[in-house]
Amino acid sequence: MKLELDKKVCECGKAHVATVEEVFVGHGIISGIPDLLEKYKSKKPFILADRNTYEAAGKRVCHLLADHGFAYSSYVFAQAALEPDEAAVGSAVMHFDHSCDLIIGVGSGVINDIGKILSRISGRKYIIVATAPSMDGYASATSSMSMDGLKTSLNSRCADVIIGDIDILKNAPEHMLKAGLGDMLAKYVSIAEWRIAHLITGEYYCETVADLVRTALKKCVDNAEGLLRRDDAAIEAVFEGLVIGGVAMAYTGVSRPASGVEHYFSHVWDMRGLEFGTKVDLHGIQCAVGTLLAARLYDQIRTYQPDEEKAKAYVSAFSYEEWKKELRALLGKGAEAMIALEEKEGKYNPETHAARYDVIVQNWEEIQKILEEELPSANKIAGILDTIGICGDPKALDIDRDLQRISFKATKDIRDKYVLSRLAWDLGILEELAKKL
Repeated sequence: MKLELDKKVCECGKAHVATVEEVFVGHGIISGIPDLLEKYKSKKPFILADRNTYEAAGKRVCHLLADHGFAYSSYVFAQAALEPDEAAVGSAVMHFDHSCDLIIGVGSGVINDIGKILSRISGRKYIIVATAPSMDGYASATSSMSMDGLKTSLNSRCADVIIGDIDILKNAPEHMLKAGLGDMLAKYVSIAEWRIAHLITGEYYCETVADLVRTALKKCVDNAEGLLRRDDAAIEAVFEGLVIGGVAMAYTGVSRPASGVEHYFSHVWDMRGLEFGTKVDLHGIQCAVGTLLAARLYDQIRTYQPDEEKAKAYVSAFSYEEWKKELRALLGKGAEAMIALEEKEGKYNPETHAARYDVIVQNWEEIQKILEEELPSANKIAGILDTIGICGDPKALDIDRDLQRISFKATKDIRDKYVLSRLAWDLGILEELAKKL
């Protein structure tokens, strides 16, 4: 898999550089690990896995190392369901063998996120042996972690080498295969919102990177029918698409190419799970459901015409003090970081709203054009979910209509990023749109 944009100066003015050095995708390529260790002059790697990923591929890696005369140390998490939190990172750090000169992570989301943090802390190079095409963090330099009750992205370190052995990936649990394509479908929303934010706030945007993601997404959707049959082409398309999503974030230095409001639905539900022990599913499954919810709401935006009096009246009547109470009830202590962010950002300021509103009205036809070009209808998204067996009804995740509605309203506070819920607030239709869910 070639990273074609690497080190080229783009028309956007950035020199797009991916920190991942090599990506290998194909059949049986796990057998090349000893050669990679020779290339990187490693004498003793450290293997990081959990119970499931050790059985899926970790055991094979250890046998390969032993057969080729490599000494190694390893740590296999005992938990059946590993949480990406302070305790897991601390455990990995405490078990790390400092005589090891390279880290090999064997796993997918959580193991990879912890491995990237361990790589940064230890200063060792990092190889990830993927066990599932389930999320887009393989090629990113951040780790999605739960810290102090808040779902956050920590700066860590991108893998130096990514290994996607199709023979391993195709045997991943079916739910993880679905999650991978679910995470890719989110890119419909992320690219549309990236372009809209560029129009409204002047945020940096790169068409070359956006098109890279679009192409990968199309390949995934074109092969979607083969995913549950574990067809090689479908597995490869999803895995490469997820890697490209991570590379796109590295190229731009922002998460825009890969995530938007649909990810923030997932973040809200994750934060509730941390605080209250409510049901949480795989990130990609939640993103798929969030993508369908976003598509339904954007279908409403397609038919809307801005009303200045309505927008001004809504902003004038908006009580941030009351909204803070709702946030705290929704998320508990996780709300505090979001409230602190607003103190710095000030997005609810009437003056900054007025300026944004003028830009929205001036560019309303272009916004509609972007939605037409980038985002399929909710019916089409629902059809893709049906194809891969993902239930698009949030109730399957124990998320009733009231929780859907307040989750949508909370998405505007998760990050300093202009997404659908912020557009709805600026238009004065946030409550109105939430009631459509």
